[in-house]
Parts: sequence; C-alpha cells; structure tokens
Amino acid sequence: MTYQEKEISKNQLERFIQVLDLDEGIRIENKANMIFVNKTAKRYCISTSTKDKEVFAYHNSAIEVLDFLKDKTDKDCKIFAY
Repeated sequence: MTYQEKEISKNQLERFIQVLDLDEGIRIENKANMIFVNKTAKRYCISTSTKDKEVFAYHNSAIEVLDFLKDKTDKDCKIFAY
C-alpha cells in the first residue's frame, strides 16, 4: 500500500486541518524544523522535529492548532497533506 501526498498552500491549511481524518496528516517543512499534524479520535497531535529533538503538543480543536501554528511556520514553508 502506498500513500499519496500533495502540496497545499497556506490558504488551504485551515480547511485541511478541519477535515483531517485519523489516517491522514499534514507535514510543514520549515528551514529549521519540520512540523507534523495528526489527529487521534479525541485530539490533534503536533510534532515539531529538529536535528536535536522532537517536541509534542496536543490540542482539542482545529482553531487551537491553527493558533499554535501561526508563529511557527516560515513565510516560505512547504506544506504537504498525506
């Protein structure tokens, strides 16, 4: 089984987070880190990975996730939905 991913714009990010399914995710590639957004049955999990460490944050709604991400994404980041 293979998964497909597609690049999305920052303008599409909110919609993709709102409709994220349990077997889907979003990857944000910044210059200094990568951010992964996934969803469990009860909450969203956000993993921020750098060369040195990985930090997890949990939020209950898409609005909380977007608020968390707004100052953590580079202006020229690449965003992928998978």
